[in-house]
Amino acid sequence: MADKNTGNQLNYEEELGKLHIELVHLQEWVKKQQLKIVIIFEGRDASGKGGTIKRFTEPLNPRVCKVVALGMPTEKEKSQWYFQRYVHFLPAAGEIVLFDRSWYNRAGVEKVMGFCTEQEYHEFLRSCPEFERMLVRAGIILLKYWFSVSDEEQEKRFKNRIKNPVKRWKFSDMDLVSRSKWLEYSKAKDNMFAHTDTKQVPWYVVNADNKKRARLNCISHILTKIPYQKMDLKPITLPDLPMDKGYVRPPLDYQTFIPEKY
Repeated sequence: MADKNTGNQLNYEEELGKLHIELVHLQEWVKKQQLKIVIIFEGRDASGKGGTIKRFTEPLNPRVCKVVALGMPTEKEKSQWYFQRYVHFLPAAGEIVLFDRSWYNRAGVEKVMGFCTEQEYHEFLRSCPEFERMLVRAGIILLKYWFSVSDEEQEKRFKNRIKNPVKRWKFSDMDLVSRSKWLEYSKAKDNMFAHTDTKQVPWYVVNADNKKRARLNCISHILTKIPYQKMDLKPITLPDLPMDKGYVRPPLDYQTFIPEKY
């Protein structure tokens, strides 16, 4: 992987492997210290949020590190206090929760696409900083990342999604509409930052035009923002298998095996 700024070579898989080891230490520290971690991933469509989340969670226990990616709210949820559906997914002690998009939908897609009223939008901008400060006071470590991608790079990724059947599901009708509202999304993002980029819970911007670098830089930064200690992993000794004491297992042809196509 070439560094276009310095010409140096970066071994992506090697660096990711090192970060994965650190993430395992972080996970064990979170469990031991009973920490509560929330990490929010936001950004334009095709900015690389999902890929970073996948690389973050890859070496971790899904019972400890959980991903929340909510769909459209139900009619019941629409009638609730706006933050209510998100509160349900906040971590218990010893857990890490990653939000693949979050309550900031109201400041982005809901605002631009007209899915909320102006009153609801302005109330969100007023109440969100207080809500997040409340979470911090409750002992939650809250980190917020905005993945920034240029319009040229986004278009390139959109075209790739259209051509690639494996990625086609990532491209929605909403993405088509979003392209015609690029400026509106930019204004909404800037206004969101103006109200919610607070000293207690700041936004961290990830330059995401290079996916691999964005992943490494984001994971590395997260590791610097959560104080942890490397854990001494206890040695594991596998016990010997018990000796056969006359039990006869049924023949293999009693079971139905799948065809070995590969």
